[in-house]
Amino acid sequence: MSVFRTYPMRRIRKEEIFLKKILSPSILAADFSILGKQITEADEAGAEYIHIDVMDGVFVPSISFGMPVISTIRKVTDRFFDVHLMIVEPERYIEEFAKCGADGITFHLEATEDVDSVIDKIHCAGCRAGLSIKPETPVEAVRPYLAKLDMLLIMTVEPGFGGQKYIPASTKRIGEARRMAEEMGLSTNIQVDGGITTDNVSVVLDAGANVIVAGSSVFRGSIGENIRRYLEIFSEKSVGKN
Repeated sequence: MSVFRTYPMRRIRKEEIFLKKILSPSILAADFSILGKQITEADEAGAEYIHIDVMDGVFVPSISFGMPVISTIRKVTDRFFDVHLMIVEPERYIEEFAKCGADGITFHLEATEDVDSVIDKIHCAGCRAGLSIKPETPVEAVRPYLAKLDMLLIMTVEPGFGGQKYIPASTKRIGEARRMAEEMGLSTNIQVDGGITTDNVSVVLDAGANVIVAGSSVFRGSIGENIRRYLEIFSEKSVGKN
């Protein structure tokens, strides 16, 4: 398992902020009969992260997969495992998810009564810490925790089901999150998840997101061609910013 050491964020000037654009294909949209093969295709096409949604049927209506699946696919790739916990009381399982292969663990603000403690548990387990908020949760609610986070995930659909359409109001929320981070002098990664396609990814990149979760738009059709198109857009958006 790849372990990323987490250090306190350096305070930076706004003009210094340039964050790498990263694609995180969500295996929730993959064909599970050939999951290992499809992850390998995504890896070889240049996807840097693999997004893994863990759903408990309580915090969200759906049930997905857990630690055994993560442990199994960890053997297929050494790409960054971007594990998104949509479960109640995520603090119960942080160490287990880290041991089975998670590199980054993102949990929901709405799912725990002690956000600070969960962030600390994730860092102590040797993983990067992310915090997610649902579409109806004010972006301002993350301010007390932002300086401790490696990533903030703005859900751009209601969590729990793949294949939903992007909520247009999310664009403003992404911008609010990026401005908050800049005002605090932070280089926080801002991730978006839900309804992202090559047709609208430029909108969320322009708004301030830099880590893009994409499911159906990666795993339907040619995985390699779909990922290459995303990376082309990322490259176009990065021209002149290096």
